[in-house]
Amino acid sequence: MRIIFAGTPDFSVSALNALLESSHEVVAVYTQPDRPAGRGRKLRASPVKERAVIAGLPVFQPATLRDSDEQEKLVALQADLMVVVAYGLILPPEALQAPRFGCLNIHASLLPRWRGAAPIQRAILAGDSESGVTIMQMDEGLDTGDMLMKLSTPIQPTDNAQLLHDRLAKMGADALMNTIRQIEQQLLAPEPQHEADATYAEKLNKNEANINWQDSAEEILHKINAFNPWPVAQTTWDGKVVRIWRGAVIDQNKKMSNTPAGTTTKVSTDGINVATSDGVLSILELQLPGKRPMSTADFLNARPQLKESGMQFVS
Repeated sequence: MRIIFAGTPDFSVSALNALLESSHEVVAVYTQPDRPAGRGRKLRASPVKERAVIAGLPVFQPATLRDSDEQEKLVALQADLMVVVAYGLILPPEALQAPRFGCLNIHASLLPRWRGAAPIQRAILAGDSESGVTIMQMDEGLDTGDMLMKLSTPIQPTDNAQLLHDRLAKMGADALMNTIRQIEQQLLAPEPQHEADATYAEKLNKNEANINWQDSAEEILHKINAFNPWPVAQTTWDGKVVRIWRGAVIDQNKKMSNTPAGTTTKVSTDGINVATSDGVLSILELQLPGKRPMSTADFLNARPQLKESGMQFVS
């Protein structure tokens, strides 16, 4: 098949690699325009563009696909299929209808749950037991098209957003190639989404990263995992904002009646155990302002007195 690929971040690269390793012809790559990044605010290419340049593929970076000139360029590619993975631009009807088999999308959730911008993080934050990928035939709605294939994976207590992201990127690439084979063999059985089951994964907000120690230990762990690597869950200790990168739940469903939420129950190199409204959360990796993330062992080696005095975290 002649395939147009449209994607922007790291998540998209696995699918592009799978297409490049196949017998299909990637005739063009669409990605968002270069953006200022880093302290110097220099223009930086997207991960998809970097991969496409290495592969010697034509790269298109329109600011919009609503422009008629851009639509004519896309139609002129005479593609059989367009694969869209976290592209970031809205595809108008003219773009959706240009390829012979339309446009496929890899979405990082088990649709119709978690349509929208941050499905990986929202699934972890909500305490979902599983996540997955959905291959969808795109329509004009927001992640509302017919489902062509779904693959699921359990969400483990140790899964953070980065780990789940990487796993789903690989799963999405595998599901994409299987779906394309089914298109070629005319074996597809599109499944409409049930609107009653739809939920929306809103974009993450930095303000959500603040830990409320009145939440349960399990809820706080979900926040720590969902917001790693961005924006990273945070709390206040000794007047400083402390970022919490990794934790674990201990004594789940055990209320510490004599210990106020946010107060440590035990401070050791194995973890900083903090009382919550329900259960105890053990902090395993943290970061002070201007410092690199460190294990609790390294943190306490420089502050051994805290093992005796304890610590108080403020929401």
